[in-house]
Amino acid sequence: MKILRLHFDNISISLNKEKSISDYKRINMTGKKSPNGIYSARTLKLKRKHFRWKDKRYLRKKLGLDIKADPLEGAPMARGVVLDKYGVGAKQPNSALRKCVRVQLVKNGKQIGAFVPHDGGLLYIDSHDEVIVQGIGGSSGGAKGDIPGIKWNVVSVNGADLKQLVTGKKEKPQR
Repeated sequence: MKILRLHFDNISISLNKEKSISDYKRINMTGKKSPNGIYSARTLKLKRKHFRWKDKRYLRKKLGLDIKADPLEGAPMARGVVLDKYGVGAKQPNSALRKCVRVQLVKNGKQIGAFVPHDGGLLYIDSHDEVIVQGIGGSSGGAKGDIPGIKWNVVSVNGADLKQLVTGKKEKPQR
């Protein structure tokens, strides 16, 4: 077995006959993470393109995971039918039952939980009523405040605004 000795900029390398010189250059002469110099643009560009996929937000955006997982499919509001009414316990340190409804969306048949705002708002909602839901306004489309797992709230019931129903300015229309 023949051993060849090479010297590069005060670095000594011993080679076996089977391996090429370029292999040892690549392994032993890397002192930095990224190349620099006049001909390194392509390498830097490809490297940045590769490592962007490690960013969670970039990955979810490019693969469209947020749109696929969103029951409203990217729309700001959606129409649905009320299946049942229930209460959700508030997170600590608050103690309350937040009034919510289970809604089946008309556009895709998915079921979501929606918060009913205003005092006595649940009195104006019955089963099989048609409601319009919108995002509740939490960060990144998530839950808001002390209501765990609820990402939407009810805006209108059978075509009438819920706030106007509660304040008495309108009567609930029959469906």
